[in-house]
Amino acid sequence: MRKNPPISGELKGADVVIIDYGAGNIQSIKFAIQRLGYRAELSHNVAEILSADKVIFPGVGEASSAMKKLRESGLDKVIPTLKQPVLGICLGMQLMCNATEEGNTKGLGIFDVDVVRFSNAVKVPQIGWNKIENLRSDLFQNLSEGYIYLVHSYYAPRCNNTIATCTYGMEYSAALQKDNFYGTQFHPEKSSTVGERILKNFLNL
Repeated sequence: MRKNPPISGELKGADVVIIDYGAGNIQSIKFAIQRLGYRAELSHNVAEILSADKVIFPGVGEASSAMKKLRESGLDKVIPTLKQPVLGICLGMQLMCNATEEGNTKGLGIFDVDVVRFSNAVKVPQIGWNKIENLRSDLFQNLSEGYIYLVHSYYAPRCNNTIATCTYGMEYSAALQKDNFYGTQFHPEKSSTVGERILKNFLNL
């Protein structure tokens, strides 16, 4: 895969595949990666996904419809077997969990937690900027905290895979990690310099 020219004399060396299964934020993720100097490809081809250096699993939409698309393409079986670094974003992260209350949907079972809906004690969906705290992962290298952008009605509670938290009525998982699998409830591609740093850290894993 050919890469974009290096930025500021710095050599970039990752091939990135963004899984294309009809998720709504694919182009904005692609543009964010290109701004960092990488060439990203959109693909649902299993061979291309398996051979990529890094894989991004995006998601904007409804959980049961998204899982149906993954099952129809066989990607529900492929994604959990990936060995390279994988980043799930928003709904992508939620679908990597055991299950979600949205549409009573069974997930991919990568993260050992069930996604639940915010209570009526807070405004749903949560839309806008929130602070991430309790960062513990190479994904957050050179960051101690920061503000990130979220749009979601469902969340993953704190669990053994939690690597960052947000507070919205209660503390919940802003990011998850298990082995080579990472997930962010927030949209790094829309989270200004903090999100750019997180994407760069992922691409440098």
